[in-house]
Amino acid sequence: MADAEVVPLVDEGLGNSAYLVDLGDGRGLVVDAALDLRAAWAATRRRGLRLAFAAETHLHADFVSGARQLAETEGTRVLASAAGRREFPHRGLRDGDEVDLGGLRLRALATPGHTHEHLAFLLLDGGAPLGVFTGGSLLVGSAARTDLVAPERTGELARLQHASLRRLAALPDEVAVWPTHGAGSFCSAPPGAERTSTIGREKATNPLLALADADAFAAELLASTGSYPAYFRHLPEVNRRGPDLLKDDPALTPLDEAAVRALLADGAMVVDARPIERFAAGHVPGALANPLRPAFASWLGWLVPADRPLVVVRDRDQDAAEIAWQAAKIGFGGIAGELAGGMAAWTGPTAAVGLVRADGVGGAAVLDVRQEREYRAGHVPGALHAELGSLGGDVPELPRGRLVVMCGHGERAMSAASLLARAGYRDVAVMTGGPGDWAGATGRDLVSES
Repeated sequence: MADAEVVPLVDEGLGNSAYLVDLGDGRGLVVDAALDLRAAWAATRRRGLRLAFAAETHLHADFVSGARQLAETEGTRVLASAAGRREFPHRGLRDGDEVDLGGLRLRALATPGHTHEHLAFLLLDGGAPLGVFTGGSLLVGSAARTDLVAPERTGELARLQHASLRRLAALPDEVAVWPTHGAGSFCSAPPGAERTSTIGREKATNPLLALADADAFAAELLASTGSYPAYFRHLPEVNRRGPDLLKDDPALTPLDEAAVRALLADGAMVVDARPIERFAAGHVPGALANPLRPAFASWLGWLVPADRPLVVVRDRDQDAAEIAWQAAKIGFGGIAGELAGGMAAWTGPTAAVGLVRADGVGGAAVLDVRQEREYRAGHVPGALHAELGSLGGDVPELPRGRLVVMCGHGERAMSAASLLARAGYRDVAVMTGGPGDWAGATGRDLVSES
């Protein structure tokens, strides 16, 4: 059965992959499935499978796990680390434990580092290893961060990550590597990396595997980690206890303008999911711009307090279910509903944001809100820098004259501009495009920092 079909289920927004394994007998195994099971259900329906097993490599920080939902509603058998002390039905596994999948077998490998209870799962056909689900241990070209459990354990876990990677590297070169975290994940993965690999390819190309010394490995790994959304700090405990079960698919409740006004008067916040051009032309004053795109969930969880009620504004051609699912998969349950009819139904005052092209920045102060790694790789000369995530709390003191905000395309910049407007900055515009567009329009070089 060495041709077992393993189907990646990629969430581009979170930068993660779940995996569906066709066990060949009408049953399936899913690894690291999020609460948003739409892709998993579509893949199982196409293959006529029943999800018999759900394996969890670790207590996830970046999404709500779908394991409990599957266990309670489908009778799926959950396989997870015994050290994780999950409080819902599952089979707790320890290092070396094996599970008979009916022809194939799954062997648990203790691989602490990303979390203290992390397991990798080796998929075996007889005695032959086919591939390994590495979760947040060995990634394509990297390894996942170790600073999400507790600050005082970060260094210890980084050294454990070193040992875990070397253990995995001892597998045969032809063994497939199926990580959960990939490019775009805030759990640490290099940009542009492929989603899957092999042990041999990682041994030849992964710079972290070339570091034999645990302290050198820890220093290199920790130097590569950037900031992460605030909701990462509480989701592991949500997933350990077991997320609330969904009785129905999440949805946006229609609210008339009077209901929206009442909610705003009581402290609610508007999240405007429309494209940046639509938000710029007119929006509810004080609204947060978060254009609907794959990264919508991450920025929602990063910029909005989890306990703050939200009202969504969207265009009619934007999928309300997609907005609701993106909020649900990060455990954001504070959406009160949506403004029925969108901005066309709003009769109150509106606010606007100016848009400028790359050749229209002029002598304005420039604020770059990309991640630190992006900024250092190349930015407009003299540009100020503040990551978008840092603007969700106390906004730093910035020039009070004309300010042009930029990112890579415009979406994050518009989110930043809306936050700056809430903080009292009045002369703020957003540059459409990114640093490359500015360099092309002006003929000037970007500044890079090593």
